[in-house]
Amino acid sequence: MIMKHAPFILASASPRRLDLLQQIGCIPTHVIPANIDETAHKGELPRALALRLAQEKAMATAQQDNHFIIAADTVVAVGRRILPKAETKEDVAHCLGLMSGRTHTVFSGIAVRTPKGDLKSRVVATKVKFKCLSHAETAEYISSDEGIGKAGGYAIQGLADSYVISINGSYSNIVGLSLYDIRSMLEGVGFYTANTES
Repeated sequence: MIMKHAPFILASASPRRLDLLQQIGCIPTHVIPANIDETAHKGELPRALALRLAQEKAMATAQQDNHFIIAADTVVAVGRRILPKAETKEDVAHCLGLMSGRTHTVFSGIAVRTPKGDLKSRVVATKVKFKCLSHAETAEYISSDEGIGKAGGYAIQGLADSYVISINGSYSNIVGLSLYDIRSMLEGVGFYTANTES
């Protein structure tokens, strides 16, 4: 018996999410990044923002017959403060300064839209504690450019991993998508089918 999956659209431009899905044998039929406004609403909390953006991405993506849509969004927060997706070295420095010696939370909203239009979603939270970063370590990371374009100004799958004291929760969630949660959600909506081959 083997498991096959239905055709699906990945509503994300993230190469990390694509790689993670491939780890569990999920190859998208199409990759169609959703174009939505990702600005947080006034007073919106990090968990709520991650969930809303994932849901909006799933609903905004054009759907083909018999295709599922998988969408996700990651928000990094220190307490209630939402950290930006770093666009500049200054953004990276700002994020590192807030996370140095503290615990931050990586929230990922995951949304799955079925071919019938049903929407299933959840939020996964992983707590990450960074060591106290020296000026030299901060400068080293900024110069690496690894944090550019990343939520919270860092990528765990690189130099920043050496700053991590502890992780409470899913490691793959920090990378971009909790494999346990996405697989559980997909199984729950009949994305996988069992096939017997002679």
